[in-house]
Amino acid sequence: QVQLVESGGGLVQAGGSLRLSCAASGSVSSFSVSGWYRQAPGKQRELVAVIMSGGSTNVADSVKGRFTISRDNAKNMVFLQMNSLKSEDTAVYYCNAMKYGTNFWGKGTLVTVSS
Repeated sequence: QVQLVESGGGLVQAGGSLRLSCAASGSVSSFSVSGWYRQAPGKQRELVAVIMSGGSTNVADSVKGRFTISRDNAKNMVFLQMNSLKSEDTAVYYCNAMKYGTNFWGKGTLVTVSS
């Protein structure tokens, strides 16, 4: 069983930055994929960014150039650096990890961007 706990959400003005953190109960380097998803009110959950076990990353087109995903293997943490935030980035952000074909989710952290 993998437990994921997100932190770092909050209220920020448009154009500002936030850094989300995800603390994992297991070794993040053992996850086949780690990532961040978000769900805005009335919308489906969508992929924001992922980092593979080998370290390669991929981000959604909507956040490319603004968001960066990274990982600290020693601390078992995954991060999402969010810059140049827009009102449309407002959502609950969820940490995700896949291990042995099973998806694990955190409870989410709310990011609100005011315009």
